[in-house]
Amino acid sequence: MTTATPHINPEGAPIAETVLLPGDPLRAKFIADTYLEDVVQFNSVRNMLGFTGTYQGTEVSVMGSGMGIPSVSLYSYELVHFFGAKKLIRVGSCGSLQKDLGLYEVVVAQGACTDSRFLEQYNLPGTYAPISSYRLLKALTDEADKRGVRTHVGNILSSDVFYNADETVNERWSKMGVLGVEMESAGMYAVAAAAGVEALGVFTVSDNIMTGEATTSAERQTAFTSMMELALPLAAI
Repeated sequence: MTTATPHINPEGAPIAETVLLPGDPLRAKFIADTYLEDVVQFNSVRNMLGFTGTYQGTEVSVMGSGMGIPSVSLYSYELVHFFGAKKLIRVGSCGSLQKDLGLYEVVVAQGACTDSRFLEQYNLPGTYAPISSYRLLKALTDEADKRGVRTHVGNILSSDVFYNADETVNERWSKMGVLGVEMESAGMYAVAAAAGVEALGVFTVSDNIMTGEATTSAERQTAFTSMMELALPLAAI
């Protein structure tokens, strides 16, 4: 394995085969502090914090991914190709694109639409549809059923644009049944597929774009515990 890349420098600390990827590095620290035992920090380059510990006896890492497909794809690529990651699990927030999908509900991204040009690099003879690992998806929804947590499984949108000049886009994606919008998963799914590893995106609804309901930034950092508790057991499968 590589000892360091331009963006990840473990300085000898371990990186697990399962890596949870919240966008916010402070959320990565919160997950490590709250759920992991025997924690060591494996990255601080550019303050993109990464930690490795154990969850119920299984080694797992958690690392911030930053915002957007360029950032998450960079870290995903390095984690897989240079540090041996086999399961990438994005744990983040999304904006609901459905009026009846409320705050704090859990969305599992079976597929990820995108308006990004990231996928063009693969030079495929058609339109590639980035999808999650069904094995991880089923394990997570089975865990949710055990805990009595309602999940919404379906398509999400990974958009490059947060402030869109075209005010009609959200309604158009909504009409196609897209559950929510975030900014990373399509790129992570494509990187995983190209490398032959598994990936899954799990989200807590932070705001409803169709109704205007919203949570605070502090709540987004620390209050999405249900999503995290569903994702962590995936390290053991």
